[in-house]
Amino acid sequence: MSEPTISAGDFIADTVRADNASGLYSGRVQTRFPPEPNGYLHIGHAKAITADFGIAEQFGGTCNLRLDDTNPDTEDVEYVESIIEDITWLGFTPNQVLYASDYFEALYQWAESMIKRGMAYVDDQDQETIKAQRGGYGKPGIDSPYRVRTPEENLDLFRRMKAGEYEDGAKVLRAKIDMQSDNMQLRDPVMYRIRRGHHHRTGDAWVIYPTYDWAHGQSDALEGVTHSMCTLEFVTNRPLYDWYLTHLDLPYEKPQQLEFARLELTHTVTSKRKLRQLIEDGVVDGWNDPRMPTLQGLRRRGYPAAAIRNFCTHIGINKTNSRHSLEELESFVRTELNRVSQRRMAVLKPLKLTIDNWPTEDGRTLAEARAAGEETAGMTTWFEIGNNPENPEDGTRKVPFSGQVWIEQDDFAEVPPPKFFRLSIGKEVRLRGAFLVTATEVIKDADGNLVEVRATYDPDSEGGNAPDGRKVKSTMHWVSAAHAVDAEVRLYERLFQVEVPGETTGDPLDDLHPNSQESLAAKMEPCLAPGVNGVDPGQVVQFERIGYFAADPVVPMLFHRTVGLKDEWAAQQKRG
Repeated sequence: MSEPTISAGDFIADTVRADNASGLYSGRVQTRFPPEPNGYLHIGHAKAITADFGIAEQFGGTCNLRLDDTNPDTEDVEYVESIIEDITWLGFTPNQVLYASDYFEALYQWAESMIKRGMAYVDDQDQETIKAQRGGYGKPGIDSPYRVRTPEENLDLFRRMKAGEYEDGAKVLRAKIDMQSDNMQLRDPVMYRIRRGHHHRTGDAWVIYPTYDWAHGQSDALEGVTHSMCTLEFVTNRPLYDWYLTHLDLPYEKPQQLEFARLELTHTVTSKRKLRQLIEDGVVDGWNDPRMPTLQGLRRRGYPAAAIRNFCTHIGINKTNSRHSLEELESFVRTELNRVSQRRMAVLKPLKLTIDNWPTEDGRTLAEARAAGEETAGMTTWFEIGNNPENPEDGTRKVPFSGQVWIEQDDFAEVPPPKFFRLSIGKEVRLRGAFLVTATEVIKDADGNLVEVRATYDPDSEGGNAPDGRKVKSTMHWVSAAHAVDAEVRLYERLFQVEVPGETTGDPLDDLHPNSQESLAAKMEPCLAPGVNGVDPGQVVQFERIGYFAADPVVPMLFHRTVGLKDEWAAQQKRG
């Protein structure tokens, strides 16, 4: 990819640079992205992906994808496939796709070696008791009564655990470190637990599964990882990461763990538990709902992968947690879409505009045909309109125009407010790329609702230019009524209506926006219909004067608003 991935000023890049200069790892750089396949990747993962793959790319190294599949109860092949798909879509290619389950046997053998050296023991206590005995900060830990078991006894019990002789939760294997350590992670952490869930790769071959801390560092070591990057919440795990590796015979040099700030966004929740609850409660339609912060949701909404990468590069890699505004991310999305998206015309809230002096095929005007009891849209002419002013190479398209067009309801005011420059009775406006028109009359139904505006056009203003140079302040988009295609358009508000969901209520779901989705029946120019010359599934286009919209990847003629045209973040920077 052309854009840079990691800034040269990032502290992790500085660390790698220093390691290379010192000869550590013989100049080799290997990273990994290690998600647990228990849900879909979200925007927070994008920063980690960009960092892991970016560091490897910057220093000529490699980056593997390793699925941390040590919990059979919550993991599924569906999530594995989605993770691989999301990473590919984001623009990265793993050197290898690996699994923690690849190392189950090696981890088990290492665990036996720890037991034989008196560095691990089997504990019969339940989870709640073990947690209580750990104590807390400033509160001493309590040794398990089973901590004094001999290596021989522990080895026998551990092998019987593996053989399936005990019920789930009956016993665990714990490291014997220091129950009085100031670091709670070192107070005899659990290495293995009994769990009979069916594993998506190993089936029922194992009934004991390693914990994250036991599997993670050792998987790094087995793969030859040099720089194990993770987010700041794992900083207290680093002494345990190092302790395990120090006491094992490793095939490569000991990897080092480096922590960086995670990505937090306003109006956003990335907890998998909370996201799953949104689905279960019917608030959203699934993991790929366009309101979700998952990569699947953002992709369906039309976020370009390049914009997400550029945003992650922009915020950089640092050691201090901070919350970035969602508007900042949207600014990168808007910048990328402005560069690459085709311009099209769509009317989201249609109001019919009839041009009374527009000609019919037999030379009459629409007003004359209507007086004779005939309904027609009159002749059709075609205008050549540019596809993207940012890229002339995108060429032009032919847009049909007839004597009846759809305009936005908000573009007409029967009683215009001050400084209203759009259409009103007696006011002349420009129809984009077509003609100048002046409203003359309104038509209402029996209930007094406005259903049609009638107007006249200046035949000498073809292309939207006044022949005498008179100034027209407003240019409006339109769609020919005779040629329009129908579509559903979904508009989205913030899923959470406060910047930090749950900050005051305690539960983020208490801060949900009550109307985060609106569906509209829109009219669109015909080239937005699917087909050889139409819009492709997933393609994002700019609806002129409205915003950027993504064609749904599955449902024809369904468009999701990606972002509006107004760059709120850029405006904030100017004010700041």
